[in-house]
Amino acid sequence: MLRAHPNLSLLLFVYLAALAWITLTPAGSVEPAASVLAGLADTLVAIDGLHWVDFGVVEAAANVALFVPMGVLVLLLLGRERWWVAIAVGVIASCWIELAQAVLLPTRVADPGDLAGNSVGTAVGVAVVLGATLRPARRAQTIDKRTARQAGA
Repeated sequence: MLRAHPNLSLLLFVYLAALAWITLTPAGSVEPAASVLAGLADTLVAIDGLHWVDFGVVEAAANVALFVPMGVLVLLLLGRERWWVAIAVGVIASCWIELAQAVLLPTRVADPGDLAGNSVGTAVGVAVVLGATLRPARRAQTIDKRTARQAGA
């Protein structure tokens, strides 16, 4: 599977390395990212109608967005039929990250909300790929059925 898609495998490796840096380094090393999220929250709350947006909302959205590539890349490597495995990979990866933060990184906070957001992000990534490949998959099934009928006729 990884050899069949070397570029996609490399992209997944780069993504996983970035994910590890973002989630498994001490809290001080990701301070710039937190500042960006805080700035985004401040900007959004100043817009009419978005007074409800605060740092927690932006952080939750960032957790979802952080794992969308997980769903996309893993599903593209595994194939449409194994969509549920791609979601499971994202959930398990998030569990490991939260466990490592709880046990090994005293400056980080393990949060069940992060696990939920990460899982949703993985599912969104899977849904995007499934939606984008639905029409080609149906077309391939139709061609396969026609070929089978013609061979049997």
